[in-house]
Amino acid sequence: MFFDRHDAGTRLAERLRGHAGGAGTVVVGLPRGGVPVASEVARVLDAPLDVIVVRKLGVPVQPELGFGAIGEGGVRVVNDDVVRAARLTGEEMARVEEAERAELERRARRFRGDRPPVALEGRTVIVVDDGIATGGTARAACRVARAHGASRVVLAVPVGAPEAIESLRGAADEVVCLLAPDDLFAIGAWYRDFEQTSDAQVVELLRRAASTHAAASGASGPARGAAGAAEAVEAGGSGRDVTRSAAGKSAAGRSAAPGGNTAAESGAGGRVPAFTAEVQADAGDVRLPGRLAVPDAAAGVVVFVHGSGSSRHSPRNRQVATALYRAGLATLLFDLLTPDEELDRGNVFDVPLLAGRLGRVTGWLRGHQGVRGLRTAYFGASTGAAAALWAAAEPGADIAAVVSRGGRPDLAGPRLPAVRAATLLIVGGDDEAVLELNRAAQRRLCCENSLRIVPGATHLFEEPGALETVSEFARDWFTAHLAPVARR
Repeated sequence: MFFDRHDAGTRLAERLRGHAGGAGTVVVGLPRGGVPVASEVARVLDAPLDVIVVRKLGVPVQPELGFGAIGEGGVRVVNDDVVRAARLTGEEMARVEEAERAELERRARRFRGDRPPVALEGRTVIVVDDGIATGGTARAACRVARAHGASRVVLAVPVGAPEAIESLRGAADEVVCLLAPDDLFAIGAWYRDFEQTSDAQVVELLRRAASTHAAASGASGPARGAAGAAEAVEAGGSGRDVTRSAAGKSAAGRSAAPGGNTAAESGAGGRVPAFTAEVQADAGDVRLPGRLAVPDAAAGVVVFVHGSGSSRHSPRNRQVATALYRAGLATLLFDLLTPDEELDRGNVFDVPLLAGRLGRVTGWLRGHQGVRGLRTAYFGASTGAAAALWAAAEPGADIAAVVSRGGRPDLAGPRLPAVRAATLLIVGGDDEAVLELNRAAQRRLCCENSLRIVPGATHLFEEPGALETVSEFARDWFTAHLAPVARR
């Protein structure tokens, strides 16, 4: 367990002391939450500090599904498999890149002001974040660092999901992770203080670091080069997490030993939840991996239905799940498809298939000893929201409530009038195309329903405070519609 990001950075720096410091090393943080961690690493290693700005390139009709990423200096990384599967044209890709490039440049100017980026060419670059859930941001950042000529790339984080950490070993020359708990649940659960890092804090940390190195070297500022900055790309390191304060406990109620490497090094501390475990959800023809977490005296259980290009490890869903857990609701996050099934992109958008899986998993869940007798609700994102509404419309589904985050309820079009669950549609105010689709879908709903708009938010709710607002809306909706039921 870390007290806050600065504490995590100090401990991470101790592990990195053996790495070369000074002018031959550059420490880059992923904004926003990774920068306070990176600042401590840079201070201990006496190395320059910068940010590395990365923007995901999302498929136009499904922005959560990335077909590539861009960085400063014209760096561009493209996943040809996704491009082919989504049948993207060069014109479509160019439009997305133009929009994201403008946002990338805006964020870079916001963070650095008039200072040029620190040069990466020929240097050891240490990429730092406050934690890794899926690794998408970190992978893109490592690629951008290499594209800018880094001679060696080290990825360093205080805590991360074991499978994500392992998958990143091919993206960096070395990966350093202090804690890799099997029950990660959410990055914020491993910090006592996980308050959101603001743009202003990032700007100030960079300003101080630049001033310190300018004074030490007699230079007017950091060397010119092409580093970037970093906005979250399918990752949990954006500094925004609903788990603002873990009260000294992880999601599994265990305190992490300082400097430890795995969950096995955690000691017993704090209250252990009534039930928490990795499970194999029975979907009839297949068993699907998931995580079930049940707090004491749970008032109901919320099943998370992820969108295309995502999984049970979705950092956004984990953040919302943490908020619901703390509100006294049990949560189940599971994969809708097997790894082999995910290779066929058609399965990702097959709403009837996904809804059928969800319905069978719901039946299995209701017979589980840990949640037997609890009312059930769905939280769906993107295409997962369509699957949730489709499944909720099935005769005898008995779903108490559905919440859609940036969802595509229009994909469940013919089933919408049959939905009986109280339905909340949450959409970003700047996600104009999806907002119109949700308004049209709402007109087809015959159940209790509401449309809540998060002002200034885009499809992924990456903006400061946006995901926290989503969590609050979902928490209030679920707690109002999931009354406690005595267990059988």
